[in-house]
Amino acid sequence: MRFLNQSPDFDLTYSDVFMVPSLSAVTSRLKVDLTTPDKIGTKIPLVVSNMTAIAGRRMAETVARRGGIVVLPQDIPLDIVENVVKFVKSRHSVIDTPITMHQDGTVGEALSLIYKRSHGAVIVVDEDDRPYGIFTEHDAVGFDRFAQIRNVMSREIFTLDESLTPQQMFERLTEARLSVAPVIGKSGKLLGVITRNGALRSTIYDPAVDKDGCLMIAAAVGVNADPATRAKNLAAMGVDVIVVDTAHGHQVRMLNVIEEVRQVVGKIPLVAGNVVTAAGTRDTINAGADIVKVGVGPGRCAPLE
Repeated sequence: MRFLNQSPDFDLTYSDVFMVPSLSAVTSRLKVDLTTPDKIGTKIPLVVSNMTAIAGRRMAETVARRGGIVVLPQDIPLDIVENVVKFVKSRHSVIDTPITMHQDGTVGEALSLIYKRSHGAVIVVDEDDRPYGIFTEHDAVGFDRFAQIRNVMSREIFTLDESLTPQQMFERLTEARLSVAPVIGKSGKLLGVITRNGALRSTIYDPAVDKDGCLMIAAAVGVNADPATRAKNLAAMGVDVIVVDTAHGHQVRMLNVIEEVRQVVGKIPLVAGNVVTAAGTRDTINAGADIVKVGVGPGRCAPLE
């Protein structure tokens, strides 16, 4: 960024400046191609960092549906990582994962689950996983938490077929004046749920998927213990991107780990960092990283050169 006038010698806030636009050939914000040019190939440049409190399976599937990618933390046991990867890879690229219960469950149980997903609905299914009823928070009004959900749920279920396009689903929901509906497969079993907002977003965003059409996910390794073996296991699980992460990445140990990981993960894109200098970036790339993670985390200091 540059100032059109003389650069001030005092701090500025958002309200103090005006961004001057230049000539553009973009006709609509919806026609801007945000596909990342790197080897990851996500549809939007949005990466959720490998922080335990943030990067989980629900975040991973949601972000991937919108075109980004989540990096699972390096301190999660491999068996749990494998379960998360399998779960995310099994999710539909458009239709949201449902919250399901059987009819002998209670209102209290339903209310404890309903906030786990943004669609705000619990689908009551029979023994064959076919939709039997639908419960929303509004249905709980006037009932205690020990009431069985069969006595509270709505039995008038409006379902949508998986063969419909997101636009058609949006139109059907709008015509029915509903915000959410179950989606069923060819066998009549519950496949997921779709909301009007979700259907609309699906016409704007393309999901980030691998060569098999499954949602993409990344995972991190540290520089201690045996990162190469962990990376090899992650690659075998189907992780799409490997991230070698440490606070200060411009160190001999980090460069050695990058070389070791590069040898065992094949052509899987390899991200490494953090670095903050040109020399650190150059050495990280020469060691085998495809993408360099630049910057420092909170409370960390970058070395000066």
